[in-house]
Amino acid sequence: MANGVDINGKLAIDANGLNNLKQAAKENSPEAIKDVAKQFEAIFMNMMLKSMRDATTQDSPFDNEQSRTFTSMLDQQLSTNLSSKGLGLADVLAKQLSKVSHAVTNTMEQAVSGDTNTVGKGSLIDSIFGHDISKSTPVKSGHGIQPASSQVHPLNGDSKYFHQRMSEHAAEASRATGVPAHLMLGQAALESGWGKREIMSPDGTSSRNLFGIKATSDWKGKVVEATTTEYVHGIKQKRIEKFRAYDSYADSFKDFANLITSSPRYKQVVENLHDIHSYAQAMQKSGYATDPHYASKLAGVIQKVVTG
Repeated sequence: MANGVDINGKLAIDANGLNNLKQAAKENSPEAIKDVAKQFEAIFMNMMLKSMRDATTQDSPFDNEQSRTFTSMLDQQLSTNLSSKGLGLADVLAKQLSKVSHAVTNTMEQAVSGDTNTVGKGSLIDSIFGHDISKSTPVKSGHGIQPASSQVHPLNGDSKYFHQRMSEHAAEASRATGVPAHLMLGQAALESGWGKREIMSPDGTSSRNLFGIKATSDWKGKVVEATTTEYVHGIKQKRIEKFRAYDSYADSFKDFANLITSSPRYKQVVENLHDIHSYAQAMQKSGYATDPHYASKLAGVIQKVVTG
């Protein structure tokens, strides 16, 4: 293993092994991510063992502080050994770990100290699942306390949920560029089917491209390929095109607003931001989409955003 740290056969309380694992995780290599995911699988197993211990009445005459310490150490080692065989959880964690690797340090230190009561609360596990796995309670997010459901539910075509999730991003882009938020929300809703038709990468992750903006030669960011519908001389055709990909939905709104306000192609669009129908007509004339009915569809969706 080139960059990873083999945890098989190592003690669960091996601090040196932990430091090596944390250092390898910073490299963000596939091997390091896999090793860290295995360690978190061990943490989950340790939590289950601890819950089983807590649920068992301990009235043995040999039950004392020393025996409980030894039992905790034994559970940690059992968890490490069992997780080396794998339960399948490590594969799921590995897919998410690179996005939230900044939380590795605190959680791994908790695991080594045996403090599994705090694992899953404000930790990497929180970041992956969007909530405290031990309780059905709200957790802190970047914008204060929110229900866990608001963080983990994918966009599914529900117009009210889409509006709730994207309103803040649209408002932020509007403050920066002057493009009205309701126009951007409506266009994002039309292009993505209220989030149901998000452009997805081959591995199933979202590109967060809500506006269907293609990746032209001047685009220097991330790219995904997807099948799209184009109208050529009025005839509907399926094509595989390259699209821009973003790190967040907020970036998607910002990029769309910047594109509209900075490109000469959309000069007429910017001049018609005051009226929904004029905006929609100007957007179609600019060639933003090839659908011959794009203007009427866009105006209708924006109107739905406004009226709720």
